[in-house]
Amino acid sequence: MAVLTPPEGDRRDGGAADGPATVFGLLQDELDAVAVRVYQLRVTHPTDLVSQLAARAGYTAGEVAEAERLLSRLGLLQPSPTGGWVAVSPESAAENLLAPLEQDVLQRRIAMAATREQLLALSGDYLEARSMRSARSSIEIVEGLDNIRAVIDDLARTCADSLDALIPGGAENEAAVAAAKPLDLELLSRGVRVRSLFQHAARRHRVMMQYVETISSAGAETRSVSVLPSRMLIYDGACALLPLDPLDTSAGAAVVRDPAVLSFLSRLFEHCWAEGTAFSEVEPSGRDGTPSGLEREVLVLMAGGRTNEEIAQRLGVSQRSVSRIVAGLMTRLGATNRFQAGVRAALSGWLV
Repeated sequence: MAVLTPPEGDRRDGGAADGPATVFGLLQDELDAVAVRVYQLRVTHPTDLVSQLAARAGYTAGEVAEAERLLSRLGLLQPSPTGGWVAVSPESAAENLLAPLEQDVLQRRIAMAATREQLLALSGDYLEARSMRSARSSIEIVEGLDNIRAVIDDLARTCADSLDALIPGGAENEAAVAAAKPLDLELLSRGVRVRSLFQHAARRHRVMMQYVETISSAGAETRSVSVLPSRMLIYDGACALLPLDPLDTSAGAAVVRDPAVLSFLSRLFEHCWAEGTAFSEVEPSGRDGTPSGLEREVLVLMAGGRTNEEIAQRLGVSQRSVSRIVAGLMTRLGATNRFQAGVRAALSGWLV
């Protein structure tokens, strides 16, 4: 009986391993019902011609040939030395296909471990240097919400030149906004430069929109970014107020006057500020179904392995909203899990 000789382009020599990029490309291939049926028949009829296999399956010869090319790319079919195809078990195919990717992951983990080892080797030097510092601390801890508000009032009253503020999250407590608004307006009336950086999520809340509109009308500069590291207030570049717990600002605050720390915090603010866009700027709409705005922010964090709860905290939106957006993205990507969604989003150019 004559046998089917696989096309040259479909041959796999089993020698050089595919690189990780090639593996990701193969992950786009999906097994449909035709490919699954052809795979089953090749297990039992390895020497059949395409026409014979098509007759058994009830497909056209073209459909069978295309299915065999797909199965070959995925390593589920390999050419036989005597001609025809040999069906390979799914376990062996998966191992051969993913081996390059697993090797790449292993190499990255080794590099990470080596870097961590180098950094941890400095622990002794750090502790020794820290023990030689002056006993007098230039960082003051303030506990209790009333005490924190009293410190803010005092710093605002003595502020002469500038106030730089990072304000993460979306919706703010109305009482907190009501307390902050008169302080900001008083600073602006004295000619103090006020720069306030919010998260994009604040644009979606009425109270925050009204607050930003009020201080902007009085002369404050306002911008927004996707994610902010923590709440922070810097007065005149000489004193900073930071929460002890970024997730619970009422737990306590640190008043920082150390010049080295202030220099770092000021550079951090300038970096975040440069990344921001005007608060009033409308978020662009995506083209051809490409996610934009909040959708893209959620997609980037999801592809980075963040849970819905972590994404909600970082973006300042509700976990329910994140769950809804994630479900919509996975439907548009035709993905059955978050890893597959991340791969398809990257291959579609949505994460660029």
